[in-house]
Amino acid sequence: MTSARIEILHLGSACRDIAPADPRGWRLGGGVTYAALTTARLGLRTAAFIGADALAAGSWEMDLLRTAGVDVRIAPLAEGPMFHNIETPSGRVQLCEATGVGLPVPELPERWADARAWSFTPIAGEIDDSWAAAIPAGAFVVVGWQGFLRHLVKGERVRRVAPRSSILLRRADLVGVSHHDVGTTTSLADLCRLLRSGADLLVTQGADGGLLVHVAEDGPGRVLRYRPTHATEVDPTGAGDTFLAALAASALRPAIAGLKRSRRPPDLRFAAAAGSLAVEAVGLRGVPDRAGVNVRRARETIRRAVSRSLDPQVGDYVVGTDEVT
Repeated sequence: MTSARIEILHLGSACRDIAPADPRGWRLGGGVTYAALTTARLGLRTAAFIGADALAAGSWEMDLLRTAGVDVRIAPLAEGPMFHNIETPSGRVQLCEATGVGLPVPELPERWADARAWSFTPIAGEIDDSWAAAIPAGAFVVVGWQGFLRHLVKGERVRRVAPRSSILLRRADLVGVSHHDVGTTTSLADLCRLLRSGADLLVTQGADGGLLVHVAEDGPGRVLRYRPTHATEVDPTGAGDTFLAALAASALRPAIAGLKRSRRPPDLRFAAAAGSLAVEAVGLRGVPDRAGVNVRRARETIRRAVSRSLDPQVGDYVVGTDEVT
């Protein structure tokens, strides 16, 4: 690795997901692994501080991150989170096999601490508000909300917890959440009240596409709907984390999406293309590179992939009317 300033630093714990088809009986997961691999393969100088138990730390997937150029540092955990994901016709059922432990705030290398962007992608609530003090002024902050919205008890089904305010969320510039992670009566206004004015909120809705909401002082401002990008789904794990990381990358370095301006809003088409590619292979092998994303993105420009939306609801279903811009 060079001594150049890191563009994006990812933080969170890896998890191990039960996978009977894998010789180990599990495969590596966790938002931090998908997000770090995504930004590295898109060409950003990437670092990752990853909590991991001994088996996760020694996995080939960690070597995959390093090969892609991620500067990886492991925080050894006595217990890492572990899940059993069961796909059913009505959606995923997730069982908790191990809850993991908290991720301490370390002393970071200078070129990490001064990273242009900080991305928090917890999997099991392992990151708390003490991390906010470590973020340098002016850094672009990304938060994957999913890992803060889980109630974990070993041996039981993972349950949702209601979204709540936090120092870290109030600091975030870009926040991502899946509609599966919040209740069916949750509105955009409910979520926007927990974020700062000027932030962007990404709400992924699987096969229905999703929403990008610009938070205004009095709640949701402009709401854009993106339509789903066609994909042959093999494994949905990590698609949302890949999408959010690609969205952040497009804002940090627009040139990766073929844009010439130095600063632009996040590129939904680019991110949607990345997320669609991530589901077409098992685990981290599906995380795409820049060339693949731009080819897929170009395919999607033949239709109206992004439109204005009047949708007020977030959780599990959406009602409303789209108005094409």
